[in-house]
Amino acid sequence: MDALFQLVSDYQPTGDQPQAIEALCRGLDSSQRFQTLEGVTGSGKTFTIANVIARQGRPTLVMSHNKTLAAQLYAELKNFFPNNAVEFFISYYDYYQPEAYIPQTDTFIEKDASINSEIERLRLAATDSLLSRDDVIIVASVSCIYGLGSPEDYREMVFSATTGEECGRDVMLEKLVAIQYERNDYEPSPGTFRVRGDTVDIFPSYATYGIRIQFFGAEIDSIRRIDARTSGAEETLERITISPAKHFVMPVEKLEPAIIRIEAELEERVRWLEARDKLIEAQRIRMRTTYDIEMMREIGYCGGIENYSRHLGARAAGERPACLMDYFPKNFLTIVDESHVTLPQVRGMFNGDQARKGTLVEHGFRLPSALDNRPLEFNEFLEITDSMIFTTATPGPFEVQKAGRPIEQIIRPTGIVDPPVDVRPLQGQIDDVMEEIRARAERGERTLVTTLTKRTSEDLTDYLKKVGLRVEYLHSDVSALDRVDILRGLRKAEFDCLIGINLLREGLDLPEVSLVAILDADKEGFLRSETALVQTAGRAARHVDGKVIMYADKMTGSMQRMIDVTNHRREKQVAYNKEHGVVPQSIQKEISESLKRGAEEVEEMVVRETGESYNVNQVIHEIEQEMVEAAEKLEFERAALLRDELYELKSSIEPNPAPEKRKMLYKGRKMRGRTSGC
Repeated sequence: MDALFQLVSDYQPTGDQPQAIEALCRGLDSSQRFQTLEGVTGSGKTFTIANVIARQGRPTLVMSHNKTLAAQLYAELKNFFPNNAVEFFISYYDYYQPEAYIPQTDTFIEKDASINSEIERLRLAATDSLLSRDDVIIVASVSCIYGLGSPEDYREMVFSATTGEECGRDVMLEKLVAIQYERNDYEPSPGTFRVRGDTVDIFPSYATYGIRIQFFGAEIDSIRRIDARTSGAEETLERITISPAKHFVMPVEKLEPAIIRIEAELEERVRWLEARDKLIEAQRIRMRTTYDIEMMREIGYCGGIENYSRHLGARAAGERPACLMDYFPKNFLTIVDESHVTLPQVRGMFNGDQARKGTLVEHGFRLPSALDNRPLEFNEFLEITDSMIFTTATPGPFEVQKAGRPIEQIIRPTGIVDPPVDVRPLQGQIDDVMEEIRARAERGERTLVTTLTKRTSEDLTDYLKKVGLRVEYLHSDVSALDRVDILRGLRKAEFDCLIGINLLREGLDLPEVSLVAILDADKEGFLRSETALVQTAGRAARHVDGKVIMYADKMTGSMQRMIDVTNHRREKQVAYNKEHGVVPQSIQKEISESLKRGAEEVEEMVVRETGESYNVNQVIHEIEQEMVEAAEKLEFERAALLRDELYELKSSIEPNPAPEKRKMLYKGRKMRGRTSGC
């Protein structure tokens, strides 16, 4: 019997990867609920997990605490499993402002969101794969614990067609509309269909291809897969199934009973508010809910329909909503990446959501049932999952309590060992770190310095620049795109030292860094906890000459535990290298090009080139295409930059712009296209 998952790789497990794989598989085979893989930076945790997935042959959910790391995991697993369904499920908002009310200023903030259509397609592809095949790996952010449409209704609404089947064209069109597909005869896009005589082209909401169905009278004559852009036929099919265009769908026969329940709650809520002399709130909730009900009756959908999910799903008050995990078959495997961050994030989502919605309910903007459209509580998350593996370099209290002793994976394939740790006094720490930065810079190496506050990082940067050092700072007030350029500048030796706070921890991959200096290391707290210190020290673990310096006047418990962990790992790594004759080698990683375009180059291009015709609609179309292509490649930072560029271009264009202005916009666009390799 062929294996469900086919792992494709040019290398085999090495170091302590084989032992980790065996231990994890033994635990899963013996129905052990929780396990922890304690893997250091650069030890190949993803490859180990890929081997476990291949061995176990179970549908798998891989959770990450942010989109960037989720995208990285998705790319790696897709390379390991090119013949299986590796899907991506993250929040589909490029920008999201939730509905909110501020009583102190009587300010209501409407929900405002910019949905990334490509990410929405990937989310729908994930649920479609879960319903249609078994060899599925879903890489998701913690957004997977938020409410999603009922999987039972979703399955019930799946539309299928077979060649030779008696199915009138108009009947098919009605079915497509019922599952939220929209007719668009001019511009094909996911979630639409077009009609040309006896031919119906369907563009599934979760796919990049189209389906062409041709009728002969009331009979389906042929079914073909077509290229969505050229409409050229690619493959002849005997049967197709089309999943709904949205997650929140339900059969028509279930909609009216749901509306009746919504109307009953509305009347009850209005009476409750009026009895307490809250007449404005009563009028407000009646108007808003009545409008939504009319929309649902007319088109089967309304804005914010997820707030009525309790009634639409016929759930009891307080009952948890359906979420992505409900689409999985039983006995699926859950991998929690960077669990020391991801699990607390899952634990904290419920309270924040309830606080915001509670205010909306209190002031008549939503019915009380809207509170049941929510993320899962932590206990509900544990109840809905089965076997779970935590992967982290620093197991937290929950992992230790539930999974017991972790399975270690601390041998790096490159042979690099954990950096030695040196503790130095606080007095003169700035002068000392200056000398260390200079010494590393002379060898062509880089330094990271961590401070406790944003202000300190900025002031220290100013001071070190004044004494002639090439330094920059990085913290949460720096924009996301600027962060990317700053990190790129460090790797390209545009400066020698980066000063920051908490951003210099998990997910930062800087092979050129050979020194991490931790200022005020004995100030016990979140930024100087054992977990933070271990993670920060790991930034120097990709260089053969890596070293960590902690400046402190006393040895805190966190510092001592961090040193003990590091020494234990070093001893094991050095012994392995000696036994197997491994010579440590620094990691080599290509430096990506900048996401930004230079304004100076744009102006130079405008001056140098003149007299070219310009079509603003064509330029807008080109930017939109580039944005979609960037999203398809999971280059979300570049896609966001292109989106902002598109907004700027559209807002800069007047109804009848002057020829000079049109030329400036076009030339700027042309140069930006060239500098980005487009």
